[in-house]
Amino acid sequence: MTALLRIENLSISFGRGGKTSRVVEGLDFTVQPGECVAVVGESGSGKSVTAFSVLGLTAFNGGTIETGSIKFTRRDGTVVDLATADEKTLRSIRGNEIAMVFQEPMTALNPVFTVGEQIAEVLRQHRSMDRATADAKAIELITRVQITDPARRFTQYPHELSGGMRQRIVIAMALACSPRLLIADEPTTALDVTIQAQVLDLMRDLAREEGMALLFITHDMGVVAEMADRVVVMRKGLKVEEQPVVSLFATPREAYTKALLEAVPKLGSMAGTVGPLPFGADPKSAKPAPAIDTPLLEVKNLSTWFPIHKGVPKRHVGDVKAVDDVSFTIGQGETLSLVGESGSGKSTTGRSILRLANPRAGQVLLEGEDILKLDREAMRARRRDMQIVFQDPYAALDPRLDAFEQIVEPLVIHGIDKGSALRDRAIALVRRVGLDEEHLDRYPHEFSGGQRQRLCIARALSLSPKLIVADEAVSALDVSIQAQVVNLLIELQQELNLSYLFISHDMGVVERISHRVAVMQHGKIVEQGTRSQIFEAPRQAYTRALIAAVPIANPIRELKGSVTKQNRALQPA
Repeated sequence: MTALLRIENLSISFGRGGKTSRVVEGLDFTVQPGECVAVVGESGSGKSVTAFSVLGLTAFNGGTIETGSIKFTRRDGTVVDLATADEKTLRSIRGNEIAMVFQEPMTALNPVFTVGEQIAEVLRQHRSMDRATADAKAIELITRVQITDPARRFTQYPHELSGGMRQRIVIAMALACSPRLLIADEPTTALDVTIQAQVLDLMRDLAREEGMALLFITHDMGVVAEMADRVVVMRKGLKVEEQPVVSLFATPREAYTKALLEAVPKLGSMAGTVGPLPFGADPKSAKPAPAIDTPLLEVKNLSTWFPIHKGVPKRHVGDVKAVDDVSFTIGQGETLSLVGESGSGKSTTGRSILRLANPRAGQVLLEGEDILKLDREAMRARRRDMQIVFQDPYAALDPRLDAFEQIVEPLVIHGIDKGSALRDRAIALVRRVGLDEEHLDRYPHEFSGGQRQRLCIARALSLSPKLIVADEAVSALDVSIQAQVVNLLIELQQELNLSYLFISHDMGVVERISHRVAVMQHGKIVEQGTRSQIFEAPRQAYTRALIAAVPIANPIRELKGSVTKQNRALQPA
């Protein structure tokens, strides 16, 4: 069979001013018609750069293809080398015969055009349709990606849709011209588990219907097990190994591949243990949750509503009940995880506790003191005891300040240290999170994703807080870096007796790090209990659905469970 895509001896470099860095070197692999090939590896391994090179987008980012070929078989049977093709040829292929789904749909969509207009534009560009025909086809595509009320969605802007809907719109755009090859670059990383499962099912079904090949770029080994036929493992621009998916998971040949697989959180691996357990640790070392005789944090009947205004005078016509009558406690040295779908109210709960959002009602008692009643000065002093680590470390850091300035800023604001004492404190903090003194003089863009998150954790620790709210703190990291950060958080908790409110949609990580778990849906807590109660004997159908939606990092189990997976949530606990 003639390969649909054949990459041979591909080398790509980036650089300016005489300094170059080779990010892909001597890469070879093929994609056959109708096949799904997954390219996996850590951040910086060259996965996304390889995908961009197939579409001829490398040059737009300052990259240069030094050697090799990217041969693609077109609909008419001709073979074109995309590495040397002119821009006119590439334009006729992009979106038409090769399409791409990007990681973050909000940045992939133009905020000033409706989503329907953006789908129709692809059809007018490549199929020369008139506006009315293109609009009708766009509505048909929105229906096809299983979005309800497609005519209304056609007229909406990206910010009016949820993350899952936006990703479906991007998929509809990609499918508009029935491409022969769909490149998916981390398409589900930012989505919660139930939406991720829906998007993966959708892409798999559409690929089967269209006879379309998939080039899947991901760091999620559960997704690889569920989607891929063959896997290419990359590290530092080089191909480490390539195997069929079942063989790779059963008998990985290279140590790096084994390390990647060992870093994957596996649901059920914590059965029989109590308390958080670092990756690679002996299960017998897990420590039980501390007794909550006197809770560090008590949240009682917390409600945070956001008003809805409509019309020219901006009349108040209703409220979005983002958090509705939520109650829970967190003990000293304990981790409570909040889980649920996007829009369930997890992040708003965390922000309300820190008074970054204004609750409508309820109490937030920190060591018995209701912080919702504190005035501005008293609250500022109390903030030393509560810190937050955000999902996106790059957005959380000021690009104009070096690491030293980022870490000591809270100390300066609260007047804790000055002069040489600041430097000494900063050195101690970066060393505690696994960085070196030399890192203090670097700026955020000079760190990797995992290093930036460590820097954010060091900044959160600078004031010696008692409670840290970790809001999706590891969801954007690849599996090996994620495992390192989770281990760091567990280690810091045991050393400093920290308490965590861990907000996440990654059920594998939640099982690994939690003492107790609370499940949120539509602004309410529908179930809470110890980690073993939630994961081993969930009472609510919604909790069972969340757990059932997690991709299993085992292709054989995925194949066996594919028929019944959708019905697992309905089975009795």
